[in-house]
Amino acid sequence: MAVRVMLVEDHGIVRLGLRASLQSEPDVTVVAEASGVKDAVRKATEAKPDVVLMDIKLADGSGIEATRLIKECCPTAQVLILTVYDDQETALHALRAGAVGYVLKDLPPEHLAQAIRSVHSNRTMLNPTIARRLVERLAETEREGMNVGMGRGPGLTERETEVLKGVAAGLGDKEIASHLLLSEPTVKSHLRSLYQKLHIHNRAQAAAYAVKNRLIP
Repeated sequence: MAVRVMLVEDHGIVRLGLRASLQSEPDVTVVAEASGVKDAVRKATEAKPDVVLMDIKLADGSGIEATRLIKECCPTAQVLILTVYDDQETALHALRAGAVGYVLKDLPPEHLAQAIRSVHSNRTMLNPTIARRLVERLAETEREGMNVGMGRGPGLTERETEVLKGVAAGLGDKEIASHLLLSEPTVKSHLRSLYQKLHIHNRAQAAAYAVKNRLIP
């Protein structure tokens, strides 16, 4: 079954180019388009896309706000940010709003299609430069928290740590389950638990935590 994609971009000519690029992919189908926050939320509710390809700057507001609202009304939709903004602050806000991927508009068309497939398969897609900056930012934030006496929160169990390593390695829930000989619902349960313990909200933040704490090479 094809991945159902919604395009959220305020420039019509850019949307046209994205649609044309994705039309050549047999397993990707564009089911809706929007140019603003309100329009995006309404169409996401109607179309129920698998993946939302989201710009940061929209006609009536921010793609970050649109991401938050779409995740509230369509929690299963995976939001992939596609933008020209390469600063860590914008990326961090987008991830906190619920995005699971953050790539730049200079991405080759074939790589964009692969990024869409990856987030649809519960993987995290981050521009390498952005990923490095986020890891550095999280490390700095943790050091500051420790300096004022803030704890990290309860430690992870051995199994939660193994699941976290799988996430950081870019594995989807099904692959982690197969590797650890668990069921997918059990993997999802471990993920919810470790998110709560680490005070994080998505796979991108989990991967950054694992790298910072040297849980993977």
